[in-house]
Amino acid sequence: MGVFASTDDPGSTGHEQVVFCQDKQSGLKAIIGIYSTALGPALGGTRFYPYASEEEALADVLDLSRGMAYKNALAGLDLGGGKAVIWGDPEQIKSEALLRAYGRFVESLAGRYYTACDVGTYVADMDVIARETSYVTGRSVEHGGAGDSSVLTAWGVFQGMRAAAEHVWGAPTLAGKRVGVAGLGKVGKYLTGHLLEDGAEVVATDVNPRALEWVRTTHPQVTLVDDTAALVASDIDVYAPCALGGALNDDTVPVLRAKVVAGAANNQLAHPGIEKVLADRGILYAPDYVVNAGGVIQVADEIEGFNFERAKLRATRIYDTTREILRLADDEGVPPAVAADRLAERRMAEVGRLRTIHLR
Repeated sequence: MGVFASTDDPGSTGHEQVVFCQDKQSGLKAIIGIYSTALGPALGGTRFYPYASEEEALADVLDLSRGMAYKNALAGLDLGGGKAVIWGDPEQIKSEALLRAYGRFVESLAGRYYTACDVGTYVADMDVIARETSYVTGRSVEHGGAGDSSVLTAWGVFQGMRAAAEHVWGAPTLAGKRVGVAGLGKVGKYLTGHLLEDGAEVVATDVNPRALEWVRTTHPQVTLVDDTAALVASDIDVYAPCALGGALNDDTVPVLRAKVVAGAANNQLAHPGIEKVLADRGILYAPDYVVNAGGVIQVADEIEGFNFERAKLRATRIYDTTREILRLADDEGVPPAVAADRLAERRMAEVGRLRTIHLR
C-alpha cells in the first residue's frame, strides 16, 4: 500500500485532512476527505465511480465531505463531515481484496472517519470493508447493521418536500401536485412510492433501463419521459433530483417550470450563485443536504446500536428542520441555501467550541 498523490494545502479548502490511498495489487485508488470533526468523528459514505481524472475525483470528495459536515450538523448529530471516493468502475474492478485494502486505510485513521454506502457501494460492500475496520456503518441486518440507508433517505426527502409544499401552497402534502423524479435508483424508487401514497402524480426518468422497467412494472401510473432535460422542461410543480450532483445549473434553472426543488442528490447547486437565480425566478429550493439527511441519520444510529423506529423518528424531524430554515430565509431575506449554511455553521461553532473545555 502507498500514496499516489498528496494535496499541496488541504487547509486551503477548509478541510482538516485529505488522504490519498493506493494498493497497486488490488487496483485501489481512493481519496478520503475529512472536512470537520468539530462535532465528532467525520461520517460520510464511500462513492465508487469511474472519474475521468484524479482532479475530478478530488473535487468531488472535497465538495461531498464539506456537504456532509453541514448535513450532519443540521441533522442534530454529534458527528463531523467526511467522504471518500474510490476511483474506478465498480463493475470492472470491485473485489474483496480492493474493499478490504480500502478498509485498512479507513482503520488507519483511528476513528476520525466512519464510512458507509454511497453511489457504487452497497450494504454487502460495507460488510466486506468491516472485516478490516470497525469504523464502518450501513452494514447488513445479519451483521447487526441498519441495512439499506436509502429507506430513510427517501423518507427524509419526502418530509422536506412536505415542508416546502406547506411553505408554498399552505398544506404539508403533495396531493394533487405533479412531481418530477430524476433518478429511480436506490432512493428514487422509495420516494416515488411515498409520493404516490400521498396522492401526487409522478413523472420520472432514468438512464438505467432496469430502473425504467422496475417502475413500469411496480408503478404503471408513473409517466416516463425520455431524459432529465425533458423532465425539467415539463409541466411539473416539484422537481426532485435523485441522481448525481450539479442538477441545478445554467442550463436547467432557466427552463425549470417547478415551483419547488427538493431531491435526494448531493451538491445539486452546480456553482455559487445558482441559489439566487432560483430565488429570483420564484423557485423554492429545499437545500439538498437538509432534506436528504435521512440516510446518514439511519447509519449514524447504527453506531449506538440500531433501532429503526428511533432512526425513523429522527428522520421525520427533517420536516421541522426544513420549516425552520425556510422561515429563517424569509426573516433574513436570503435564499434557503444561505439560511441553512448559517444554521449549520452556528451549531458547529457553538457546540464544537465545547471541546475546548477540558475535563481533566
